[in-house]
Amino acid sequence: MKIEDIRGMTPDQLGESLLNLKKEQFNLRFQAATGQVEKTHRVDEVRKAIARIKTVLRSKQTAA
Repeated sequence: MKIEDIRGMTPDQLGESLLNLKKEQFNLRFQAATGQVEKTHRVDEVRKAIARIKTVLRSKQTAA
């Protein structure tokens, strides 16, 4: 997810994306624990996307 795309989203869309990414992160962690992860790089991508969304959400909250 690119930062330009994230900044263009509404707070509701950001919250929904955050929820989906957290679910994906949980599933990836579960797969890693059982040794079934096929795309190990996806764990880092999801973690960084969550951080980006949280950052944009926080900046929108302080701007309001």
